[in-house]
Amino acid sequence: MKTIAMIPARMGSQRLKQKNLRELDGVPLIVRAIRKCQATGVFDEVWVNSEHPAFGEIAEAEGAKFHQRPEQLGSNSATSEQFVHEFLGKHPCDYLFQVHSIAPLLGAKQVAEFVKFMIESDHDVVLSYIPEQIECALEGKPVNFTFNEKTNSQELSPVQRITWSITGWRPETYIAAFEAGRCATYEGSVGFYPVDQISGHVIKTEQDLQLAEALLPMVEGA
Repeated sequence: MKTIAMIPARMGSQRLKQKNLRELDGVPLIVRAIRKCQATGVFDEVWVNSEHPAFGEIAEAEGAKFHQRPEQLGSNSATSEQFVHEFLGKHPCDYLFQVHSIAPLLGAKQVAEFVKFMIESDHDVVLSYIPEQIECALEGKPVNFTFNEKTNSQELSPVQRITWSITGWRPETYIAAFEAGRCATYEGSVGFYPVDQISGHVIKTEQDLQLAEALLPMVEGA
């Protein structure tokens, strides 16, 4: 059985410029992600997937592998489905785990537990999520509560807010769906794995990065 960790790292970003290269406590986010995946001890290979060769130098320096995707798959219009499929076409495996560098507060232990959960399950996809046990609405309509009564928050069913900090796929299912023109990301049996709010924190803006700096001392192994 072969498991691969794939860390996507596009050089261009709209809200936070070159966010994968931004530093958290003096360490670039991409480097943190590589070291975290290596520290888990559960991956046969750790790959950085980018259109820009600068990430190849970083991967090599950290003892990881580098996959240079076609330049067009690094544009703002390219989708994750496209670059994941392209990667899988070059690197066969039994399980692919996408680990985002912009979720640096997800620790190595949690990554290892996520991987164990998926391998021991029958799921084709496992999504990481933050359980939000509070009243939530969509377009003005209640999702997990009713306007007919006031319920204590602790009695509500948690809403599952997908974080994408880590995602797992069975490549065979993913590839078949993509090549059939279906949505590969959610193909087959979908499982959900909870992470806490700190671990699921994703950096997309300068404020997100500042918040991660403040939270970092609270996280073990991040």
